[in-house]
Amino acid sequence: MSPRLDDKRGFDHGVFVPLKLMYPEADIPVVQLSLVNSLDAVTHLAIGRALRNLEYDDLLVLGSGFSFHNMRAFFTQNTPEIQAANQAFEDWMEQTCCDPNLTETERYQRLVNWESAPHARFCHPREEHLLPLHVCYGLAKGPSNDRLAATILGKESGMFHWRQNRSAEEY
Repeated sequence: MSPRLDDKRGFDHGVFVPLKLMYPEADIPVVQLSLVNSLDAVTHLAIGRALRNLEYDDLLVLGSGFSFHNMRAFFTQNTPEIQAANQAFEDWMEQTCCDPNLTETERYQRLVNWESAPHARFCHPREEHLLPLHVCYGLAKGPSNDRLAATILGKESGMFHWRQNRSAEEY
């Protein structure tokens, strides 16, 4: 499938909401990319790698989503089992994205095989809110420089920040 421009569609909430908070004057240029409908992790990592070739100063790539996105669990009682499943996946995400002791090959393989992480499908019944992270990692090609934790509706979620590292090893 070839990319195509849709100049009639407005910004998705994954673009609109964060940018409204970050740039309330809407004074920056924005290009929105959609996920590939296969929802394949390798494809989204490759999109990030392709974005490395962009030659722009101060380029911001925003991969909007959550590290926890089980809508049913958001609105059920937060049992010890749910908390343990949530925490196990959060710990896996933090290690995968931030641990400087992982090689980039290991980090890449973990993200490709994210479904094998502890409680991955509980935390992400559908992957569309996780795959933007794959694009960001593909662009950065190294460990996350910073992780911010948030509690959303009683569930733990992590946000990861990368500064592009052009000298990092290739995976």
